[in-house]
Amino acid sequence: MTMTSSTIRLDSDFKRDLTKKLDEIGLSFNAYVMLAAKQLLIQGKVPFEIKTESGPKVEKVTFNEKTRRAIVRAQTEEEGLIPKTSRDFTNAADFMKALNDDE
Repeated sequence: MTMTSSTIRLDSDFKRDLTKKLDEIGLSFNAYVMLAAKQLLIQGKVPFEIKTESGPKVEKVTFNEKTRRAIVRAQTEEEGLIPKTSRDFTNAADFMKALNDDE
């Protein structure tokens, strides 16, 4: 595989802050760009949520183990990695009946 180089222009303060943050997580700038580029090709989309600086600030959320497992299960079902176990409902009455039947 032949390698090629690319040039990117960054504001010096921005590059300093970016490099510092990447150092904290053990990545070089080049490794980060390669990681993002490879994931774009693999996933077919930008591999992270794009936010604006003026957007709402989101605090870090910590889930308990049961909730975390439910989220992971839902995501893996959605990706088709495991069979879907949840039920679908077309109206509220059927949903409420199912809730009451589970008690």
